[in-house]
Amino acid sequence: MGPRAANPAAPGPRVPAEWEPHEATWLAWPHYRDDWPGKFEPIPWVYAEIIRNLARNERVELIVNDRASEKRATKILDRAQALSENVRFHRRPTNRVWTRDSGCTFVTQERSTNANPSEPTRASELLAVKWRFNAWAKYSNYQHDEKIGSLMAKAANARELRAVRNKRPVVLEGGSIDVNGRGTLLTTEECLLNKVQQR
Repeated sequence: MGPRAANPAAPGPRVPAEWEPHEATWLAWPHYRDDWPGKFEPIPWVYAEIIRNLARNERVELIVNDRASEKRATKILDRAQALSENVRFHRRPTNRVWTRDSGCTFVTQERSTNANPSEPTRASELLAVKWRFNAWAKYSNYQHDEKIGSLMAKAANARELRAVRNKRPVVLEGGSIDVNGRGTLLTTEECLLNKVQQR
């Protein structure tokens, strides 16, 4: 859902496939115990293991609520041997940790870098589609999460695009779609056409 390319010959924005190489994975450190009722204690350790494995090969952009949260996360990551220069902290409050749903969708856009049309040179620009997040039309505490997409875009130096249709922000959770990088998108009718969840 990005803008059309200015040059008709240039392809429009492209959502890379799940399996394509990428520079980083965005995560938010777990803190909201009600998402794991009675089972929260091991969750930070599970996240530490995920981060340890990811950070071997790519950057982990880790959102923490505040300085105290960063300190707690650092302690666990250190004990799990998951701290490295590939883990980068971002202090920003969240309501929940589901950044795949609340965050932006990164897309690429081919653009010309040469004013001479007879010698076209192309480069890829990183864009971030900022969706409206409404916490699955289920929870009232999502105001922090609704802002996470913009934080991600800014931190990644990506140009932010707002998804709008008929002058209204479009609701979409990133976890509700799967793409192949060639224009095919898989989803379910229940996810995107559900009248209760207002997408």
